[in-house]
Amino acid sequence: MPRSTTLGPPTRRPAPARVKATRRALLAVAVATAGVLAVVTGWMAAAPLTNPPQPTGVPFLPTTTAAPTPTAAPKPTPAPGRMWSVVITFYGAADNDPPGSTEIAYPNAHHRAAGGTGTYADPLSLAADPRAIPVGTRVYYPPLQKYFVMEDDCAACIAEWRSSRTPHIDLWTGNFTGAGIIRCEETLTPDGRVPVELNPPPGRPVNPRPLYSGKGCSG
Repeated sequence: MPRSTTLGPPTRRPAPARVKATRRALLAVAVATAGVLAVVTGWMAAAPLTNPPQPTGVPFLPTTTAAPTPTAAPKPTPAPGRMWSVVITFYGAADNDPPGSTEIAYPNAHHRAAGGTGTYADPLSLAADPRAIPVGTRVYYPPLQKYFVMEDDCAACIAEWRSSRTPHIDLWTGNFTGAGIIRCEETLTPDGRVPVELNPPPGRPVNPRPLYSGKGCSG
C-alpha cells in the first residue's frame, strides 16, 4: 500500500534576499514621503491664509482747489423819491415872519433858524403846510440842484392846501433884506407847477453857489 501522508499547514519558505531589499526600499520611500507631507502641512498652517493686497496703479492723492477770491458786493442803488408837481415860491429874511428874521416854526437837528447850503447833509429851509409835507421831509429841486427840508410854516401854502389841496412850497433864499433879494425871489419863481422829488436819496447833483449872495442871484 502506498505510504499515507498527513496534511498540515503549508510550510512558509523564507523570502528571497531580493524581495527583502525591495520592501526595505519601499518602506524608506513611504517614510520620506510622510516626512515631506508633515513639513508642507506645517508650513501651510503657519503661512497666512491670504496674500497681502498688492498696490495697483498710482495711489490716489487728494486734490485741493483754491478758494475763489472774494469780491466786494456791489452797492445797492438808492431808491428814488416820489416826484410831485407843486407850486414854488421863494422867501428870505426880507419877507419872513417876523420881517428881517431867520425864525422858523419847527427848529430841529438840522437848523435852529432858517439857513442851509443845499446839500443832502445841510439842506436849505423850506416852508409849507405840514399836512401836505410832513416836518423833516427832504425835497430836491432839480432846476436849482439843491436839497431842501420842511421846517417852517407858509401862510399862503396853508391856505391853498386847505382850500383846493394845491401843494405849495416856499424855498429859503437867504438871510438878506432889501429890494435885491426880493427881485431874486421873483426871478427864481417858476410859472405854474413844477416837479420836485420828495424824500430823495443822497447823491443828487448839488450846485454849491448860494441862491442869493447879496450881490446877485444865481438863478
